[in-house]
Amino acid sequence: MRMRKPRRADMAVDRIIVGDCVEELRRLPEQSVDLVFADPPYNLQLDGELMRPNNTRVDGVDNDWDKFSDFATYDAFTRDWLAACRDVLKPDGALWVIGSYHNIFRVGAILQDLGLWILNDVIWRKTNPMPNFRGRRFTNAHETLIWAGRSADTRYTFNYEAMKALNEDLQMRSDWLFPICSGAERLKDGNGKKAHPTQKPESLLQRVLLASTNPGDVVLDPFFGTGTTGAAAKRLGRHWIGIERDKSYVRVAEKRIKGVTPHAPETLAVSKGKRAAPRVPFGTIVELGMLKPGEKLYDPRARHEAKVRADGSIACGGEQGSIHKIGAHVQGAQACNGWTFWHYEAGGELKPIDALRNEARAHLGMS
Repeated sequence: MRMRKPRRADMAVDRIIVGDCVEELRRLPEQSVDLVFADPPYNLQLDGELMRPNNTRVDGVDNDWDKFSDFATYDAFTRDWLAACRDVLKPDGALWVIGSYHNIFRVGAILQDLGLWILNDVIWRKTNPMPNFRGRRFTNAHETLIWAGRSADTRYTFNYEAMKALNEDLQMRSDWLFPICSGAERLKDGNGKKAHPTQKPESLLQRVLLASTNPGDVVLDPFFGTGTTGAAAKRLGRHWIGIERDKSYVRVAEKRIKGVTPHAPETLAVSKGKRAAPRVPFGTIVELGMLKPGEKLYDPRARHEAKVRADGSIACGGEQGSIHKIGAHVQGAQACNGWTFWHYEAGGELKPIDALRNEARAHLGMS
């Protein structure tokens, strides 16, 4: 029986580890990585060469690393690398994996069997897909990404406001439109051929990292290839670790990442919404003396009047309870955001008590 090498005690980042992905993953410290992005072999099951109508050969994926003897062998490989990725993820870490119809459904099932929790599937819709040369199927114009938390209880990172800002103040959808990697971005080897057959566009990786990491987080790519994940991570101020066994890919990735200029630190702050702000109970506003027991609160039109109580509740019309409960009560509504409904008087005008919550965060060093 082959002995496993011990786990590394260190967690050096911004480097490429040369070796088998499963073996090297098992050597990394447990719960040490914030995010995994994986672009595993697709197991395309190609049968012979693919030719264009003009009888020229299509430069597709025919590398040995994409060939498996059968589905059982591919499934065992998938289970091994996914389990190893799960072990190195922090409790609140997450994983992205990209694939095609050849493999993504098998990967998704195994991922769930291992206890990872699917958050979204995202469709990468290609603006310039390769045609279906044989004319026997639809043009395959998309790939699928699965985004999953380490477990169902994972408090994963999602920069909702940043994604909304990126999409002109509209919620970011789960269908993303990007061209395939081509032109100057497509890396070439010494013979002018593609350095890697499945190089992903850096714009795709940048969106993944902006959505689900913060500056300084550690991003791991167990199928590093020519280093798209590392290039995007360096540009966005994230740390990265790549695992790659093909030394020719490693050389290309090292040269590529060395030439990346990081964005200025002051440009990397991620947009945050109110949901991301630290929670402050209304009772804290009373305890800090920003509102005193007996002071009056009003709705925006001053039709309802409530009194602040010492325990952080309010009273109105014979009822007492939280700012949310009483706000809903006076409106005859099922729910109410009391922070925006109730106002206090200051300088002769009514101001929402939400302004006091922001002051409290600053006072408590939470902003």
